[in-house]
Amino acid sequence: MTTLDPETLRQIEALVPDERFARERPLLVLDVDDVLLHFVGPLLRYFERNGCTLRLETFRLFGNVFEIETGVAVENARVTALLDGFFHLQTDWQTPVEGAAQAVAKIAGKAEVVLLTAMPHRHRDTRRTFLDRIGLSYPLLTTQMAKGPAIRHLRGQSGRAVAFVDDMPHNLASARVSVADSHLFHLIADNSLRPLLPELPQDTAIAMDWREAGDGIASALRL
Repeated sequence: MTTLDPETLRQIEALVPDERFARERPLLVLDVDDVLLHFVGPLLRYFERNGCTLRLETFRLFGNVFEIETGVAVENARVTALLDGFFHLQTDWQTPVEGAAQAVAKIAGKAEVVLLTAMPHRHRDTRRTFLDRIGLSYPLLTTQMAKGPAIRHLRGQSGRAVAFVDDMPHNLASARVSVADSHLFHLIADNSLRPLLPELPQDTAIAMDWREAGDGIASALRL
């Protein structure tokens, strides 16, 4: 079974349950990048500012970044460093996805909402401050490992309904393995990227925007 990131586990155990509902409410777990915040578009512009271009020929980062001046592929170590720099400056580049805050707020009255973002843990405080500023003040977890085990731990032993929204097929697949009866939703801020996607888990619901996602989540969790 896939291991839970130890730092993510620490963050989960530090969460304070809402005393009115404890952990019996339905659970909604949300990715952040390209679900709540625009990511690919801002990242493209950030790379260009740093003399690189991201060629979206496949749905992956490494191997698709090239120097603008020479056309030479950028080594993975430098891509990692660029991505780290982007997260450091995320508040200067990223913007909210239209309709996200409103849709999630509507759900949060009846469900526990937790944000689960794949990024280096050291950037958590920056993202926390940014999300608070734009009205997404829900518990935030960072992980550098598979998301499924974190979702399983968040659910606990109650068997409560779980919905998970992400733009990355492998994260949805991880959730399916760890929480077999979870309701999976694929949402990506830029729908033009869909032709590049690997295959989604078979029963994943596809939402083209937050209006569709909000309605689908509410129905799945019986809110």
